[in-house]
Amino acid sequence: MNNWDLVDTSAPAIVGGHLRDKSRKPLVRLAKSASLWERRIAIVATQHFIRRDDFDDTLTISRLLLTDKEDLIHKAAGWMLREMGDRDATALEAFLTEHGQTMPRTMLRYAIEHLPIEQRHSFLIAGRRGKFSGGES
Repeated sequence: MNNWDLVDTSAPAIVGGHLRDKSRKPLVRLAKSASLWERRIAIVATQHFIRRDDFDDTLTISRLLLTDKEDLIHKAAGWMLREMGDRDATALEAFLTEHGQTMPRTMLRYAIEHLPIEQRHSFLIAGRRGKFSGGES
């Protein structure tokens, strides 16, 4: 898989599905890879687990990708965080409160996309000031 479309359509079912009842350590290895596509596979594969209300791997891989330099990784991690937040807003808010100040702006914007407008503004404004509370403004 060597483009975002192939990764995004196949990683959840193929990689995530394969790892459903196995160790998730391969995702960590992929997230640490020099290959952009392997890093994207690592985070997008967690969609398989998100759909089963299992967020641990999404959170772990997202933390590993916080310092990634690639915009395609920021978008994918933000997307998976948003998907997680659609199922568990508290888990998303906790992640954003802890890491929002250091997240790439694109990752943050993707992650907060489905939050209420006041809460989105709170995270964006607080991030500029370097102070996150996650609460309403």
